[in-house]
Amino acid sequence: MKFVSCPQCGTQVRWDPANPYRPFCSERCKLIDLGAWAEESYRIPVAEHKVEPDTDSREQDA
Repeated sequence: MKFVSCPQCGTQVRWDPANPYRPFCSERCKLIDLGAWAEESYRIPVAEHKVEPDTDSREQDA
């Protein structure tokens, strides 16, 4: 039998088709996670790249 940690509270949960809330341990943890998504609490960090002007093209135009 395979066990996983609930992504919300960390409780060990049996990975079983009989568990309608998997990978969560309960409906409560599932709804807390859904609420976090709805509030946009989960974000992917983005590294912004500054675009440097191309100096070669300016030299060719002169």
